[in-house]
Amino acid sequence: MSIGIERKRLEQLKKELNFHNYRYHVLDSPVISDAEYDRLLVELKTIEADHPEWITPDSPSQRAGAAVSDKFNKLAHPHPILSLANAFNTDDIRSWVERISKLDERVLNAEFVVEPKIDGLTVVLHYEDGVFVRGATRGDGEIGEDITANLRTIRTLPLRIPVEENGPIPPHRLVVRGEAFIYLKDFQELNQRLIEAGEKTYQNPRNTAAGSLRQLDSTLTAKRPLALLTYDIVEADGPIPRKQWDLLNYLKAMSFPVSDQVEFCPNLEAVIKACEKRKETRDLLSFEVDGAVIKINDLELAASLGFVGKDPRGAMAFKFPAREVTTVLNDIGVAVGRTGVLTPYAILEPVEIGGVIVKQATLHNFDFIAEKDIRIGDRVLLKRAGDVIPYVMGPVIDARKGGEVCYKPPSVCPTCHEPVEHFNDEVAWYCVNAACPAQLVRNIEHFVSRIAMDIAGCGIKIVEQLIEAGLVKDPSDLYGLKKEDLLNLEGFAEKKADNLLEAIAASKRQPLNRLITAIGIHGVGEVMAADLAKKYPDLEALSKAGQAELMTIEGVGPNIAEAIVDWFSVEGNRQLIRKFKQYGVWPVSDISTSKPAGPQPLDGLTFVVTGTLPTFTRDGAREYIQKFGGKVSESVSKKTSYLVLGENPGSKLDKARELGVPVLDEGGLRRLAGEKA
Repeated sequence: MSIGIERKRLEQLKKELNFHNYRYHVLDSPVISDAEYDRLLVELKTIEADHPEWITPDSPSQRAGAAVSDKFNKLAHPHPILSLANAFNTDDIRSWVERISKLDERVLNAEFVVEPKIDGLTVVLHYEDGVFVRGATRGDGEIGEDITANLRTIRTLPLRIPVEENGPIPPHRLVVRGEAFIYLKDFQELNQRLIEAGEKTYQNPRNTAAGSLRQLDSTLTAKRPLALLTYDIVEADGPIPRKQWDLLNYLKAMSFPVSDQVEFCPNLEAVIKACEKRKETRDLLSFEVDGAVIKINDLELAASLGFVGKDPRGAMAFKFPAREVTTVLNDIGVAVGRTGVLTPYAILEPVEIGGVIVKQATLHNFDFIAEKDIRIGDRVLLKRAGDVIPYVMGPVIDARKGGEVCYKPPSVCPTCHEPVEHFNDEVAWYCVNAACPAQLVRNIEHFVSRIAMDIAGCGIKIVEQLIEAGLVKDPSDLYGLKKEDLLNLEGFAEKKADNLLEAIAASKRQPLNRLITAIGIHGVGEVMAADLAKKYPDLEALSKAGQAELMTIEGVGPNIAEAIVDWFSVEGNRQLIRKFKQYGVWPVSDISTSKPAGPQPLDGLTFVVTGTLPTFTRDGAREYIQKFGGKVSESVSKKTSYLVLGENPGSKLDKARELGVPVLDEGGLRRLAGEKA
């Protein structure tokens, strides 16, 4: 490819990626799949790697983040970034309008705009010739922290303002004010991923957003699901709308994200009605708000009213009632989830919050209790938002009297009283008893699933039926079911009973790796189970393996080795293994170490598979790779030779990019294995 053609392709890629980024993150209406977007981005990065002098600040590749200096530079704002005075009820709103109307009677007939008061972090964005060049926090209103590198990682922030046909041409110099935050759904998903990874979770979206934007390494910021909404122009060297409603539409026309929760109000009564409605419907929003912002629509009129201290007279914040109270923590209980994770909860002195009497609240996890130094007997700060379960935010240290008791996590499961498992670098504590009543439904649902023993027709509802009827107390009891047992259950006739029993009998022929997957040892997935089956001929041999021996297997670290040993140390699990053998569920592995027959073009290469491939199942991809001599791992590391990428990839793609691991699609894998196109 000639230099000219390559440069033209780079510019085309930048344009396409910025367009698709806007469709996905701002309009929420993508026109290509995630995999297609990722392939375009990989192509762009490849060209930029060959020609680093072509990299520009508005390139989509620059959103990934880069290391910054050990402290933030200061950035002066072109005009003061002011706060707002507060109104706490409708009488306060009326009093505000009455006061400012004495300065200018036009206020009595003014139009207003009501916007959500987003609970996030104010940011100030500078553009020159349509390109984002720097950005800062609000700081003290006069000077903010320069967080340009971190702001580039926000996918809803336009790195370049596109100039569309018949659209507005951005001023040469433009400074926009907005709010950075995290959507509630994204925040919940972030914490869920952290839980699954055994890492610490975050307490609330606002603090998480603020902390993410103040990271000294913007690659960390890039991993947080930050979003942005804009609502004001601080400065422009060209004409801009002089009505707030028009200004919001102007921002939107330049591809800036603007909230769809703004409302035009022709008079004060409409403002009152809008604020009261927002107070009642605040929990229906996709992000946290702590009030509404009321602005006079006529910006020239608003500016002419001047300021009171640092508060402009032409706008007002209507604050929603706080939903935080304090009460006494009488005790700490522990619940066992369906996945075996132990979760602490607060047993409280009953207190009213948000119109509801609350006696219990979540305490997140045991690390949270330790970090916050929450003690039994403490007066604690409690928060409740709508229908969300109340949660403890922390202790009121100054209220302590000296009799409070420090809390220690349990050493045994509160449900089955078997020992619990905890790894030093993970947040979660686990019950590893496969027959624990609190997690029995989930354990058997996993046992019968397609990736495990693949018992067709045994879905979650049937699993619940079997457990409720007392027919199944652990996974091995499935193999002791009789036809008459099933016929006594609702919905079972002859044919359905026969089909289920045939599927259960057929599962006895599953290989050892499937059974190892099925028993649900923490951290042991399909790939690891296959590796264990190559090392040990049956479950009895695996049960006798020590930690040091297990760690000689590639991919088995100290945590997984400890989890395997701990699982087999539980008497209930050992009894389960004995019952499997009695029922004839005892696959034996061929532990031959000879290589597969035929050419081995993938010999010495290690692959990780992510996403949904066009023709391969996950098992099929693994078998294909192993057929040609390759190895398959569950996690991306420096030892990974290639990431095989399908539709809807997970975090493994981000890790591969971070480590510079080459990416293949299914076609690339086949070609590498020697298949002809």
